[in-house]
Amino acid sequence: MADIEQQMSKIAVTQKVYIDEERGSDENGKGTAELPFKSALVAVTSTNDSSEAGYLMKKKGEEEYKELAATALKKAKKGYELAQKKAKKQAVQQAQKSQGDAEKLAEEQRKIEESKKVVIEEDKSLPAATKVTINKTREHRGKRIKVSGWVHRLRAQGKEMMFIVLRDGTGYLQCVLLGKLCKTYDAITLTQESTVTLYGTLQEVPEGKNAPGGHELVVDYWQVVHKSPGGDDAVTNKVNAESDPSVLFSQRHLVLRGENQSAVLKVRALTLRAFREYFFKTGYTEVNPPCLVQTMVEGGSTLFHLPYYGEDAYLTQSSQLYLETCLASMGSVYTITPSFRAEKSHTRRHLSEFSHLEAELAFISFADLLDLIEDMVVTVVNKLMDDPESRELILQLNPGFVAPKHGFRRMKYEDAIKWLNEHGVKREEDGQDFQFGDDIPESPERFMTDTINEPILLTHFPGPIKSFYMPATEENPRVTESVDLLMPNVGEIVGGSMRIWKHQDLIDAFARAGIDTSSYYWYTDLSKYGSCPHGGFGLGVERFIAWITNRYTVKECCLYPRFPGRCQP
Repeated sequence: MADIEQQMSKIAVTQKVYIDEERGSDENGKGTAELPFKSALVAVTSTNDSSEAGYLMKKKGEEEYKELAATALKKAKKGYELAQKKAKKQAVQQAQKSQGDAEKLAEEQRKIEESKKVVIEEDKSLPAATKVTINKTREHRGKRIKVSGWVHRLRAQGKEMMFIVLRDGTGYLQCVLLGKLCKTYDAITLTQESTVTLYGTLQEVPEGKNAPGGHELVVDYWQVVHKSPGGDDAVTNKVNAESDPSVLFSQRHLVLRGENQSAVLKVRALTLRAFREYFFKTGYTEVNPPCLVQTMVEGGSTLFHLPYYGEDAYLTQSSQLYLETCLASMGSVYTITPSFRAEKSHTRRHLSEFSHLEAELAFISFADLLDLIEDMVVTVVNKLMDDPESRELILQLNPGFVAPKHGFRRMKYEDAIKWLNEHGVKREEDGQDFQFGDDIPESPERFMTDTINEPILLTHFPGPIKSFYMPATEENPRVTESVDLLMPNVGEIVGGSMRIWKHQDLIDAFARAGIDTSSYYWYTDLSKYGSCPHGGFGLGVERFIAWITNRYTVKECCLYPRFPGRCQP
C-alpha cells in the first residue's frame, strides 16, 4: 500500500477513488476504501472526470489496490463522455418537448377561450323536430328529428367536422356535426359518456359507407345535457379492454354501457319473454313462490341462513316443492325466480344467486318430461332466431350460432361412464377410471359434451348422487328417473326428474336423507290428498344465455353477478 501512496503522490492528486471488482457496489458505494465502487465508469462519473482524482483498483482475486491501468481509465473516460453527450441530448430534447407541450397547451387554451365566444342557436325557420328514440329513426328518414342519449364514441376530423355515435339504450346512431357546430366550447371539451340532445335531418349514408341502421343524422343544432369528466376520471380510464376482471366487476355499472354487455342483457330479456310466451301457449300458469323459506331442497350445506323474527330462515335453493303444491289447483305451473346456493364454487358456470326457471307437470311420464324439455329449448331458440331483433343480437355475440333441432341425443349415466373410460378420462382425485356411482365433475362432463358436440339428455343417475325426492325406475332400482340437459361449451343447463308421489315412498325417502318431515308437513300432505305421477325441471337462465351468446362465464349473463367474495356494487 505504501508503494501505491508513493505512486499517487507523484501526480497532483487531491481525491483518491477506490474501485473493488469483488466487493464494491455501484449503487451503494462511495468510492472510499471502506465503501468502494464496483466499476471504473461509475468511479469516473462520481468525480465528473476530475483531473485531480486518482483511481485505485482491486481486481477479483487480488489482495491490494493498484493504480487503475491507463487503458481501463481511458475506456471509463470515454464511457463517461458518451454518457454526458447522451444526457445533454436528452436534456435538449426534453426542453424542446417541454416548450412544445407549453406551446400546445397555450394553443389549446387559446382555442378554448375562442370557443367560448362561439354561440349557436336553433334555426326557428327549420321544420319542428320530432322527438324519437333511435330504434324508431328509420321511419323518419329525410325528416328533421330530435334525439337524446349518451356519447358512445367521439371523433374529430379536422377543424370542421366531428362524428358522434349516440347511444340511447334502444340503439346506436351516427351523427355528423359540421362547421360552427364543432367550434363551440361544448364541442371542444366534449367527452365520452356525456349526455346530449341533437337536432338534425336523418339521411341515408352514401353508397360504400357504413353506419348503424344505414343512416346518419346531419346535425343543425345540439345541446349538452350533462358533461362527463375527462382526464384521469375519463370513463376509458375506469374500464377498458385490458382491465382486470376484478376491476370490471367493481365497475360493472359502467361496463353495462358496452356494446357486447348490453347486447347480452337484451338477449336475456328477449329470452325470458320467449320462455313466457312458450309456457303461455302451452297452458302453463306462472306462479311466484317465496324466496324466504324454512326448508331445504338441494342439501343443507348450500343454504344461506338468516334470522327471521326470532326464527331461522333461509334463502330458497329452488321453488320446486312450492310449485308441486300448485298442481292440484292450477295444473302445470312454472316460475322464473331467484335461487340461492351457498357453495364456494369459482367455476365459470356457478353463481351464488341465479335466475331459476322451474316447471312442474302433473300426470306425465318420464318420457313426456324428456320430450317437453327438448321441445321447450328448440321452440324458444327458434323463436329467438325468427325474431329480427334477438337474431341480430345473438349473431353479433355468437356469429356461428346454429339453433338445435329436435332429436337430442339421449344417453344414460351408465353409458356416459363407459364413454369417459373409453376416451381415457380419469378421476381427478386418484387418476383411476370412473365407476358406477361416481358423480361426474364439471370438467369431464364438459369434455364429453364438447367432444360429442350436440345436445345430450343425460338420464338415469344413481339415487345416492341425486336428490331425495327422485324416484327409482321400475326396471332398475339403482337408478332414478332423472335427467340433465347438457349443451356444448356450457355443460348442464337443465336438471329435472320425476317426483316421488306415493306417500310411504316419500316418507321413506325423507328418512334415508335424514330429514325431519315435521317442517315439510305441507309437502308430505301432497302425497296424501290426491297425489299423481308428476315431474318437473329447473333451467339456469344464465347458463342458457351463456350458451346462445357464447359467453365464457355465466357472470356476464346477469345484471350484477353474485359469487363468493362479490356482493357489490
